[in-house]
Amino acid sequence: MQDKPYFCPNCRSNRVKFSVLSSYNQRFLKDAITGVVEEMAEPVEVQQTEPHIQCMVCQFVGNEMRFVKQAEREPRTVTVVSSVY
Repeated sequence: MQDKPYFCPNCRSNRVKFSVLSSYNQRFLKDAITGVVEEMAEPVEVQQTEPHIQCMVCQFVGNEMRFVKQAEREPRTVTVVSSVY
């Protein structure tokens, strides 16, 4: 994952809450008649070229670059607030 800001391209409100999705492959053998699982291998993580990110606000899923590019198109600006009493 990149150390760059994200911005959800779908809901366009989330810049903070995200999750990384990963996939696993698990082989198994079933009996053709009963459907009972006869043998199951250990799960193996599927290597992805680019991580898939999920917005935790609207549940949109996309590749990481979509979130990075959206943040670059609409950067967050720092605003200084001076409090006067």
